[in-house]
Amino acid sequence: MQDAAGTEMEAFRCYPASRRAGGAVVACDETLAEEVPVALVYNGISHAVMLATPTDLEDFAFGFSLSECIVGRVGEILDLEIVERSTGIEVQMQLTAERAQALKQHRRSLAGRTGCGLCGTESLDQLARRGSRVDSAAMLAAGAVSRALGQLQGRQQLFGLTGAVHAAAWCDASGAIELLCEDVGRHNALDKMIGAVARQRRGFDGGFVLMTSRASYEIVQKSAAVGIAVVAAVSAPTGMAVRVANESGVTLIGFARGERHCVYSHPQRMN
Repeated sequence: MQDAAGTEMEAFRCYPASRRAGGAVVACDETLAEEVPVALVYNGISHAVMLATPTDLEDFAFGFSLSECIVGRVGEILDLEIVERSTGIEVQMQLTAERAQALKQHRRSLAGRTGCGLCGTESLDQLARRGSRVDSAAMLAAGAVSRALGQLQGRQQLFGLTGAVHAAAWCDASGAIELLCEDVGRHNALDKMIGAVARQRRGFDGGFVLMTSRASYEIVQKSAAVGIAVVAAVSAPTGMAVRVANESGVTLIGFARGERHCVYSHPQRMN
């Protein structure tokens, strides 16, 4: 993939800078994470533009489509093409006729209405009805979250280079990290992880997601939409996230640090 200057688009790039400390000035090159506008286009119609790290974009597109309930399964995306524009990147997807019609009807209902500022939601009443319910008997092994945390730093390659990206890790019930995705946006990282797991034709029952961010309501809602029963985050949840987790059947864990964490909802899945 080429950017406007004709060079390969990467997740990071070096930029000249000067470090200043104690009166000393040292010229240096700093490795910074890249973010570019990524348009998600369905059957020729642009649905959303996200600022994202320009890697794993197929996983991102599949994950976003699943977590936003645009499709219900991977096979409903018939074709996908990544196209570079001078202003960013387009991920062009072709949906089945049924899904394309449903999306068209949804978009028509959005036209001319005052929204509440949430993607794909035209009213506060609809927001309350959006949630999916997770009915899972998943049980995490004792110490699973701590074991996953212990592996996290060694798997965050882009964060190690830039210090500027979030990660979403898919972990099995014992706490082994099976897959990890990184992005400048925490929601994007989660969507990339969801897409990567789904494209491998694997389910989400029995494991958990570990986020390096706070747990906002969207993280819980996206997880519930694809059947993820346990969400753990290294930082705090929001109050709305806890309410959504209680309503959607998701076990929500916050402040996961070392051997400690706090469980806010559905603790029956924790040993």
